[in-house]
Amino acid sequence: MPPTADAPVRDEGGRLDERVLSALQGLSGRLAFSGLRRMLGTHPESLARSLRRLEREGLVERVDGTYRALVAAPAVGAESDRALRSIAEIELPPSATAQALAGRLVGRWFGDLRWVGLLERPDGELLAWARRDGGRLILLGLRRRTLRVYVSASAPGGDPAEDEEAAYELLYHAVDALRPPSGPPAPTPAMVRAFNLGQPAPAQDN
Repeated sequence: MPPTADAPVRDEGGRLDERVLSALQGLSGRLAFSGLRRMLGTHPESLARSLRRLEREGLVERVDGTYRALVAAPAVGAESDRALRSIAEIELPPSATAQALAGRLVGRWFGDLRWVGLLERPDGELLAWARRDGGRLILLGLRRRTLRVYVSASAPGGDPAEDEEAAYELLYHAVDALRPPSGPPAPTPAMVRAFNLGQPAPAQDN
């Protein structure tokens, strides 16, 4: 007999409800539906049914189109510094604010980077994206007026070189979001990378 819309959904990775709840607990934040679907590799309708069941059970809450777990995992918390690999950082200009920058970046897609959601940490929030073809999460955070990009080191798979390239791509878009409309062009990802590594910057085409 086929499962009904309210019956537990099972897939090759185990019970979908458990996977959804585990993902929300493990990342400890507010994740977009598309971000969850991409991370779990599941069908949209199956994921929607699973989220509705978890909401009815009081385990998951929907907030402004995003989802978060209402119960903490017994042994899994938010991404810690040990679970993040720092790629690059820049100092914010005095006129920039974290709130304004987040408002220009949250929910947006950049090239192959797809929006996942906001991850909660004791020292603030991280904005999270994932590459369209998979790999680890690429994260953006602000601490003491320093903008940093990270790669999630705890997730399996992914190519380190591609992850790093995606992180610099995200940093480029963050720098571009800081640029006044009438200001000079933002530096290219290659220039941002060279600056972070203390290397001569490549020439920028006019």
